[in-house]
Amino acid sequence: MKKTSTRLADGRELIYYDLRDDVVRDAVDRRPLERTVTTSQIRQDVLLGDSVAIASHRQGRTYHPPADECPLCPSRDGRLSEIPDSSYDVVVFENRFPSLAGDSGRCEVVCFTSDHNASFADLTEEQAGLVLDAWTDRTAELSHLPAVEQVFCFENRGAEIGVTLGHPHGQIYAYPFTTPRTALMLRSLAAHKEATGGENLFDAVLERELADERIVLQSDHWVAFVPYAAHWPYEVHLYPRRRVPDLLALDEAARTEFPKVYLELLKRFDRIFGEGEPPTPYIAAWHQAPFGTLDEFDGVTRDDFALHLELFTIRRTSGKLKFLAGSESGMNVFINDVPPEAAARRLREVASS
Repeated sequence: MKKTSTRLADGRELIYYDLRDDVVRDAVDRRPLERTVTTSQIRQDVLLGDSVAIASHRQGRTYHPPADECPLCPSRDGRLSEIPDSSYDVVVFENRFPSLAGDSGRCEVVCFTSDHNASFADLTEEQAGLVLDAWTDRTAELSHLPAVEQVFCFENRGAEIGVTLGHPHGQIYAYPFTTPRTALMLRSLAAHKEATGGENLFDAVLERELADERIVLQSDHWVAFVPYAAHWPYEVHLYPRRRVPDLLALDEAARTEFPKVYLELLKRFDRIFGEGEPPTPYIAAWHQAPFGTLDEFDGVTRDDFALHLELFTIRRTSGKLKFLAGSESGMNVFINDVPPEAAARRLREVASS
């Protein structure tokens, strides 16, 4: 992998990740952009104990542009975009309309390919491996920023999810706090460790799933399963067999095998609802241990946390979405219409040839 860092016309950082070492990236952003001004701030909800990002400047962000005006395609044929070069493998750049900025963290965009009409599932294993390298590199770099406590790499795919740009891309949020969902995991981890005299809860969950009927696929270094208490109609958790706290700690064998396993999962997601259906909308979310102190979670260290990816869709059946209504949105109690065992069975049935 070759990494080339440069700056856009408004001062934002842009980084090319290339498969070949001989690629030269010296294209200049020729757009007349003014410096980006953000108004992000973090406010704490004193009743719930969580944090909310207030980012009113995001109201003006690009919204469903036509394909020939996509800001994530390369700059070519006289049209200038967020990527100054005329081609690229993988690109990461600071979001022009960030939810988090400055002392409130940082937001980045990850473009998986220059092909506007592709999806992550269309990537080759080599290309998917380069995306993994980019996620890992950005996790390392962002973890060193003074304001950052947790790094979250994710992909929103599909208009139903709320994606406003059709080009295949994901995002990275660098939070100045430990996110509420991670904090819940850490509290459960601490409680289980104390109650069992030191047993790791993530290890126990993986052992239980390996012995049950919800395994979707497994390899030498990865296991994918529908969790026992899945929140979403079709939800898969992907764990490395060897527990590690973050992407940085994956060994070479797991890194090498990841593209094949992950691409297979994504292809199965597109087959869930049968031929002729539109692409399955999904969220793919990497859970990594926070880089900040874990003192409030008694007896838990970063090494107790287990890196894993959660992949889920909001589509519950053909043509119907799972909406977060009263129970889910009002009380955070999910009601799942698809039994996890049935979801796992379906995902095994649609294995790609």
